[in-house]
Amino acid sequence: MGKMPKPPWLKKRISLGPNIQKVSALLKETQLHTVCQEAHCPNLPECFSRRTATFMIMGNICSRNCHFCAVTHGNPAPLDEEEPQRVAFAAEQLGLEYVVITSVTRDDLPDGGAKHFAKTVHTIKEQRPKTVVELLIPDFLGNPSSLETILSTPPAVLNHNVETIPRLYPRVRPQADYRRSLDVLQGVRSRNASMLTKSGLMLGLGERESEVIRVMQDLLDIGCRLLTLGQYLQPSKQHHPVIRYLHPEEFEGYKALGESMGFLEVSSGPFVRSSFGAAQMYRNAIGI
Repeated sequence: MGKMPKPPWLKKRISLGPNIQKVSALLKETQLHTVCQEAHCPNLPECFSRRTATFMIMGNICSRNCHFCAVTHGNPAPLDEEEPQRVAFAAEQLGLEYVVITSVTRDDLPDGGAKHFAKTVHTIKEQRPKTVVELLIPDFLGNPSSLETILSTPPAVLNHNVETIPRLYPRVRPQADYRRSLDVLQGVRSRNASMLTKSGLMLGLGERESEVIRVMQDLLDIGCRLLTLGQYLQPSKQHHPVIRYLHPEEFEGYKALGESMGFLEVSSGPFVRSSFGAAQMYRNAIGI
């Protein structure tokens, strides 16, 4: 199947303001990775121009090879024990009141990197006590002790993306498991019923509307109240092809449906990504 041409609503103007260079220089100086850069996020110029970024810890090489993701896969390097301090320093330099931290998947580590996550959150809170932290975590192979470690900090929002509908997992996320992802989110709520959980799907991979609605209901049934829906964009010819580009009105329809079903906040649109507008989504959810 040839690559589909992008519709006009997926064409963004890129402006290179001074903050973009400043954020890029800071990340280079601190030797930090961001999912914005590694996953080729189309929102990078907008986020960097606002002096914000989603930090990606534990290196830039993922132990899994999901067929939708632009992040490099292979054998990850050993953990950098100084990385949490550098993340906290960067958050301080950027003046971040809301920090989103994610990671590559580290199936090579016994705890999947949970202690490294917790250390990073603790270091940020030590230096910036009022900063709100959201974590976007992998599934840790379903390890309950890893989840306990993550929740010991604790973050204000715990995000874990189901990414797509169950039928497409073998093609899109062959090393993941839909039920395991739901169990991660349910495990958070069973340990801390007041914690906000969040998940997201990419659309345009070949899913049917009824399947998306079923996933939305599955998420609601386990207490997940924040949802992101965005258009899948093929990073390269080697990745899963785009089957369909959804019109912005379809995303609006999913937003209205999700809110009517019971989600506190639904961010839905062609350029929506897990961490895009995360701070505002959190504020809306808690009513501030």
